[in-house]
Amino acid sequence: MPFIEESDLLDLHKDIDKAQIINERLLDQIKYKNKDLKKIRLQRNVFLGLTILFVVGTLAITSFTAGLSSKNSFENQNNLLVSIDSLDAIKTRIDNLKSQNEELSLVREFYLAKAFLDKETIYSVQVKSFVDNNVTLASEALTNTLFVKTNPFYAYSLGNFETLDEAQLFRKQLVNMGFKDAFVASYQDGKRVKIEDPY
Repeated sequence: MPFIEESDLLDLHKDIDKAQIINERLLDQIKYKNKDLKKIRLQRNVFLGLTILFVVGTLAITSFTAGLSSKNSFENQNNLLVSIDSLDAIKTRIDNLKSQNEELSLVREFYLAKAFLDKETIYSVQVKSFVDNNVTLASEALTNTLFVKTNPFYAYSLGNFETLDEAQLFRKQLVNMGFKDAFVASYQDGKRVKIEDPY
């Protein structure tokens, strides 16, 4: 097995803690953005309704006064130009809201896909097991590591793969690096299902 210096292990722990804090902040930001998205959608719908009502009202007033004298017709044309300028501003605002909505939809789709993968069977390469609970080696903020209790041991695994072939290829790379005892295991809902064939 490769040897890890204590200072390197401490640096690794610090990096893991920093990554976990950053991940928690990002999750909080996503929750906040989702709330904002709901508010923006409601505002957009209300704003669109008021805009349509405004446009219909403006057109009704314009068509009502169009039959009056030429002086009134000239004034109505000026009013229509002002209304068109207002419509351009409204269209610009609607376009901005659409682009914000698309960005937030991409973030939402990412987290929905992650939640879906948590329910599927994944494959990981176990590199070490401990009798004692060495939680400091793993962090849930790192999405490519698993730290699972398999009585009476605590298993430390690297990589989250959708296919067995990917996990077996990664295992071969780890064996070449010196992790001779590494093996592939399948997991579902955070629990080990079985130990897979290494080839």
